[in-house]
Amino acid sequence: MPDKILIVDDDRNICEILEFNLSNEGYQVECAYSAEEALKKISPHYSLILLDVMMGGMSGYKMAEKLRKENNLIPIVFLTAKDTENDMLTGFSVGGDDYISKPFSIKEVIARIKAIVKRTKSAEKKENFSHSGQIVYQNIVIDLEAKELFIDEQRMVLTKTEFELLTLLAKNPDKILSREDIIEIIWHETPFITERTVDVHITRLRKKMGKYASVIVNRSGYGYKFDTDEIRL
Repeated sequence: MPDKILIVDDDRNICEILEFNLSNEGYQVECAYSAEEALKKISPHYSLILLDVMMGGMSGYKMAEKLRKENNLIPIVFLTAKDTENDMLTGFSVGGDDYISKPFSIKEVIARIKAIVKRTKSAEKKENFSHSGQIVYQNIVIDLEAKELFIDEQRMVLTKTEFELLTLLAKNPDKILSREDIIEIIWHETPFITERTVDVHITRLRKKMGKYASVIVNRSGYGYKFDTDEIRL
């Protein structure tokens, strides 16, 4: 069965162009012309959502935030005319998996979609065969089978990318991983990923870890590490 893509954009011309090209790539494509319409269509059968940021009514950011609060982890790629660093940070902070600025190259959009869908399938396959238990550091529990993080016995909702990033660091305690290392491991099948993308995801992950945010340490000029000395009961 082909992967199913939901395009959400109030510009019908953009929807038509994307639908035509993605259909030619073998995807099953549906369009919604507002966030409100899209939310009525959402189902687990979608492999990815292409989501415009600026729309009449509910914005793309608000829609993404709503989905993530409902623990819906369908990958989201934002399409937007906004391209500042703050806009990108906002996109990632509300649960976006990628961010493409308008005007965009169709080839770039297709490449990113293919990479994210492939990475998601790979992660799901690993979930089906994972029997490696948990990583526990005092009150931080990373459940590798359920793909969940518990802090002080409270479940924290992480996206796949956030969970993969946290697990990578936690499996290598006190070892500095460069941004290049992290990109190669986490995003090795995703083109156009920059070091800034790593920083944005780390920022979002730290925010979700609350009082344990300091366990993820940035060594300027080197990279990041999971610092066990920073964990306090």
